[in-house]
Amino acid sequence: MKEIKNVIICGLGAVGSIYAEKIENCHCADLRVLVDKQRLERYTQNPIIMNGKPLNFNYILPDANDFKADLIIIATKFDGLNDAIKNLENFVKDDTIILSLLNGVISEEIIAEVYGWDKLLLSYFMCPSAVRNGRSITQDGRGKIVFGAKNSENSHKQNLVKEFFDKVGIYYEVPEDMEYALWLKYMLNVSTNQPTAVLNLKFGEMFNNNKFMEYNYGLMQEVQAIAKAKGIKNVETMIPKAQMALKNMNSDGMTSMLQDVLAKRKTEVEIFAGTMIKLGEKYNISVPYNKLMKEKIELIEANYQ
Repeated sequence: MKEIKNVIICGLGAVGSIYAEKIENCHCADLRVLVDKQRLERYTQNPIIMNGKPLNFNYILPDANDFKADLIIIATKFDGLNDAIKNLENFVKDDTIILSLLNGVISEEIIAEVYGWDKLLLSYFMCPSAVRNGRSITQDGRGKIVFGAKNSENSHKQNLVKEFFDKVGIYYEVPEDMEYALWLKYMLNVSTNQPTAVLNLKFGEMFNNNKFMEYNYGLMQEVQAIAKAKGIKNVETMIPKAQMALKNMNSDGMTSMLQDVLAKRKTEVEIFAGTMIKLGEKYNISVPYNKLMKEKIELIEANYQ
């Protein structure tokens, strides 16, 4: 493959919609949005609204066999990942590149079990301003995709994605150590998404609560210990960098998990606290803060009406 021309996006939440709109508007690629029959009917009759504008895409069903993707962007929630992997089967070719924008540190491993590491780049999405309310999504365009090759064998794919993002106008960053960057984002998610969802705090309220910030630090320490056990390099710098990143958040903004709780949607606690608990058992590392978070958030979900 010399350049990326055919693109599939799987997942039309806040993240998937942002990039589907960008790619659609650039007119430099053939975009398909992968949906099942139920979502096809829903999106056709009631389109996603982005900053007040209805979004209409070229949708494709899983059983289609006349389209092969150069690039696949997976932007589902974690509980939709297995269905996404299955539904993508007809569209993957030998040199397809796959980006998973899911939160957490395990989605690439799950995808690689089916399609192989040779097709995957490590990646995540950063956008503190994206807010979803039902079908309506509001964002100010400041989001970016952070991505990179897990090993040098995939450097060509990394360059192809950079060229494509430049063409489309997608903001991105390619860190020197992508695994470190992925775990740094995970630290931010684990330490901030979960307790703000439990306590219903915006970023500004979080910063002004000293007791909260002590708890935030305890969660960061647990992630740091697991990252060190996993062999991630330079873990001693993670907490200061995470704390610095938090200071740049919009004080009126709220985490995606708090948005989920307020909308009574299923949260991603399983890929945050759930994964931490499993890795803690694997490496014999105590994670009491994450155990408490899992219990509290599961209680909140059980109370949904």
